[in-house]
Amino acid sequence: MQRSEFLEHITGPGERWDTIAYRYYNDAEKMNILIEANRDLFLDDLAPIPAILPSGLTLRIPVIEQTGVDEALLPPWKRGKTGA
Repeated sequence: MQRSEFLEHITGPGERWDTIAYRYYNDAEKMNILIEANRDLFLDDLAPIPAILPSGLTLRIPVIEQTGVDEALLPPWKRGKTGA
């Protein structure tokens, strides 16, 4: 069985690229990954990509490798528990 490199997301009313990126990647700035993966949905290359997506659109969400986070850079309440 071959593993897919994409998840599917069906848009709801008022969804935007940045909110979907935040949902899947915990980073709204990764919306460009989503736009590039779904550029074929917007056939006219000269037309602007809509900021607010139409409902019922099936998007491909690329599975990306998450990089590790240096816990020393996180605020104390977000750091993992250490043995006392």
